[in-house]
Amino acid sequence: MIGRDVIHTAPKVLLHDHLDGGLRPLTVIELARETGYDGLPTTDPDELARFFTAGADRKSLVLYLEGFEHTVAVMQNRESIIRVAQECAEDLAADGVVYAEVRYAPELSTRAGMSLDEVVDAVLEGFRRGSAKTGIEMGFIVTAMRQFARSVEVAELAVRHRDEGVVGFDVAGPEKGFPPTRYLDAFNLIHQANFNLTIHAGEAFGLPSIWEALQWCGAHRLGHGVRIVDDITVAPDGQVKLGRLANYVRDMRVPLEMCPTSNVHTGAAPSIKEHPIDLLRRLRFRVTVNTDNRLMSGVTMSSEFETLSSTFGFGLDEMQWLTLNAMKSAFAPFDQRLRLINGVIKPGYARLLAETQFAETAARY
Repeated sequence: MIGRDVIHTAPKVLLHDHLDGGLRPLTVIELARETGYDGLPTTDPDELARFFTAGADRKSLVLYLEGFEHTVAVMQNRESIIRVAQECAEDLAADGVVYAEVRYAPELSTRAGMSLDEVVDAVLEGFRRGSAKTGIEMGFIVTAMRQFARSVEVAELAVRHRDEGVVGFDVAGPEKGFPPTRYLDAFNLIHQANFNLTIHAGEAFGLPSIWEALQWCGAHRLGHGVRIVDDITVAPDGQVKLGRLANYVRDMRVPLEMCPTSNVHTGAAPSIKEHPIDLLRRLRFRVTVNTDNRLMSGVTMSSEFETLSSTFGFGLDEMQWLTLNAMKSAFAPFDQRLRLINGVIKPGYARLLAETQFAETAARY
């Protein structure tokens, strides 16, 4: 097991985090007051935090998404979005994250008249301010909502802002009834622009969702991908057999953006102990650890690693391996990835490993 202070200090990389799922409770309350939104169940920050987490932990993706109505409601003007994005960068940096890709669906912030481009500009401005203040490096993944009919328009939006800090395109929202193949025109646009694509798949829906995301849509990464375990058989004697889709995902090094606590909350995994992340790690899939929605699930990157360490016995070596997986899989340019791997991540873990070994040796004498 790794100590809490060591986990917090270790450099971390985050690939799957929703902007509207990570607001500070006090910020939600203050923005609601400023914007005239009166739908909050409480104006006590601690009670509001408990409300979001209790609402999220109902073993259903559809129910999990209900809480976002409150956070999105206070993200309807430029100043509010800038504040939320800046605080996001600051909170991640304070948790030891050195590189993060945070996603949001701009179409959710157009209720009061903002254009899609104005929303993207506000998010990017917030990230710039947070990065300038803390040194964290941020990328913005523009998301289209499955249940809306604007995926091509949003894909064009992502490409239009790719030189300003947008690093990729995603589709999110309810999987059931909205298979990835409904958005082929948007995905084709992304591919033809030589751009980056991640797709929420294999969370609420099973192997067909993963297969479509990869073989029809050409996803470069899978958002969650938990249900790939359905194509893996573990015999009573411990022998493991991979099906053809699981073999493909592993052989092609398809990154899996796993979010353990959120996966339990949405019912994608029955419990942390039964989450497939440890099995997939041991089988050397390209597994990454992520938060998904920090407010809704009541997590940080540090708390996720702490949970995995206490549940599966992960040490610093495993934490470093998972972090390198994430940095290798990031949508950042190659030079940036290499700089962070060789200049920040590896030296950071080397120092922590040396300090840990020294402390263990000293404790024996």
